[in-house]
Amino acid sequence: MILTLKTVFNIKVCVLSRDILTRPRVGLRAALLSPALLVGLACTPSEATSPWEDDAFRDAAVEVVDHYGVLVAANYDATLAGAQTLDAAIAAFLAAPSEATLGEARAAWIAARTPYGETEAFRFYNGPIDGEPDGVEGRINAWPLDEVYIDYVEGAPMGGIINDPATYPTIDTEALIAANEALGEDTISTGWHAIEFLLWGQDMDPVGPGDRPFADYVDGAEATAANPERRRTYLELVSALLVEDLEGVALAWTAGGDNYRADFVADDPKEGVRKMLLGMGSLSGAELAGERMTVAYETREQEDEHSCFSDNTHNDLIANARGIENVYLGRYGAVNGPGISALVARLDEALDQRMRDELAASVAAMEAIPAPFDQAIQAPEGSPEREAVAAAIAALQTQTKTIAEVAELLEIELNLEE
Repeated sequence: MILTLKTVFNIKVCVLSRDILTRPRVGLRAALLSPALLVGLACTPSEATSPWEDDAFRDAAVEVVDHYGVLVAANYDATLAGAQTLDAAIAAFLAAPSEATLGEARAAWIAARTPYGETEAFRFYNGPIDGEPDGVEGRINAWPLDEVYIDYVEGAPMGGIINDPATYPTIDTEALIAANEALGEDTISTGWHAIEFLLWGQDMDPVGPGDRPFADYVDGAEATAANPERRRTYLELVSALLVEDLEGVALAWTAGGDNYRADFVADDPKEGVRKMLLGMGSLSGAELAGERMTVAYETREQEDEHSCFSDNTHNDLIANARGIENVYLGRYGAVNGPGISALVARLDEALDQRMRDELAASVAAMEAIPAPFDQAIQAPEGSPEREAVAAAIAALQTQTKTIAEVAELLEIELNLEE
């Protein structure tokens, strides 16, 4: 006979074998109280125990999800502040176009890109940034951009919406929104990269960024391109739209509101952790290692890099990798608290340390890619530049597999694209 006992001295379900229970003169009480016999017991759970059934673990998960809301809000607030600074710099440039004011607008764009790049780990789970039907990610950061859809390019001096008043008689916010991706995925009319192109122009320099002259925005004899007034209107409106869209996303994560964040933290904490991991894994794998790096690495095409007009792609990649790490560690700038790491460490300290090490390694691998990125992908096979890109891709692929291991440990099913 097999007898199953569920709780004795904090021992989990133990199965006592026939020889213990039938040993002469040893009753059940004596068997349980004998240290020698207790050492020899083979204790195995009668059924698997989920960490989510443990109150202390669930409480810890609630803290992780709550802190994620704090972290996301702080990151979007910083992004919005950067976009507002950019908008002010663009207004100053348009009021008095010069090399100096154009340079200040370009510097503001680059500065604002870093906090935004870190927010991309908050995508891919139908949150405020990209959830249907109101997600604005396609208006904010869609790429690659066919620049002739917006303005002139080499060989097409009258190309684009700016130079086509017959088709686009009025340049206003509604027209720009309607035009975004209207004719295909690369017919981008709004967002970071539309602004980037309007500030830098085509990148025709093999070793540097684009160099659009400030006089493209000047009226009269000094003008270097047609339709400067329409170009000024376009840049002013597209910058204001970026601020407006980011305000909406930031508001959805603001504390104390009847908004997405309130629903996020009120939901089952396991669902919150699932979304956090889905954002991390989706950005790490299919998006960053795949679309943003492998495609450009294989084609060697400048048009396939993320910020091709400003040559800021290397900074974009670093920010993306750091954003993934931020979610796992529960940090953003001065904001610091429990991340997913706190849950993993409770269950498997070795896996937690491996995840931490791999996330740090991917950030370091991004930082090791020589700038500009377009020169690194176009370097000869076997060159240090190409090898650095390949190493960063490999680091991301490795950490994506470990993110899947973390999800499995936490009994969370992830459907990650490879």
